[in-house]
Amino acid sequence: MKDTDIKRVESHLKRTFNTGGIILKARPKQNDSAEVYVGDEFIGVVFEDEDEPGSFMFEMAILAEDLPEA
Repeated sequence: MKDTDIKRVESHLKRTFNTGGIILKARPKQNDSAEVYVGDEFIGVVFEDEDEPGSFMFEMAILAEDLPEA
């Protein structure tokens, strides 16, 4: 992803989730995506949408070990 796109998506996520702690970092070996962090914790990846130029997809896994007991 281009630096300008990373900054635009980062700003959008900060507004959407109402937190300034979200940081996007370029991936060194892949130029179509960026890693998403809250503080130092990795939470997901943002990809450029192949079907819709100028759009992006955010993918976040939620592991069972991270969830509270039911």
